[in-house]
Amino acid sequence: MSKPTGKQDAGKLIATYHPRLKAFIRKRIANREDAEDVLQEVFYQLLRAVENPLYPVERVEAWLYRVARNAIVNHGKKKREEQLPVYQDEEIEEEMTGAFSEVLFSDETSPSPETEYLRSLVWTELEHALSELPPEQREIFELTELDAIPVKEIARMTGVGINTLLSRKHYAVLHLRKRMKDLYCDLIDL
Repeated sequence: MSKPTGKQDAGKLIATYHPRLKAFIRKRIANREDAEDVLQEVFYQLLRAVENPLYPVERVEAWLYRVARNAIVNHGKKKREEQLPVYQDEEIEEEMTGAFSEVLFSDETSPSPETEYLRSLVWTELEHALSELPPEQREIFELTELDAIPVKEIARMTGVGINTLLSRKHYAVLHLRKRMKDLYCDLIDL
């Protein structure tokens, strides 16, 4: 098939290539639902390409398989990001997060001197840990976690890709977890 020119041609292309692309994707993605999502992404990209007369698709079959390969790679990256490593002992991490959140963000009108001291200690340690980070990692962590700005908005404002920002944040979080875990363990040993 040559250049698609409209939605009718796209429908014919989808009918023609659906079984082959589905088999191609299923060989590379074990989960049936994930494979179906990737296939839908490929056909979505086809529809967008058909609707854009400025950039016609010359070799449709090669283009579809290239889009499918890219979608498979992107799917794999997304899955790895969803499975970012956490502490081996998730209970300690949950306790630590809860304890620090309670100390840092408590709405007590008149906190006890112990709470004030712990709050000061945790904020000081957090500032020290943040200062050890490269500026890019510190910035993304502070913008997302302390200023509550969505990553997509930061990407739009800075022109830095979302995946790059998420990677920077990931490394910042790993460093901060280690540093704050040490503080947490020191505090519970007191």
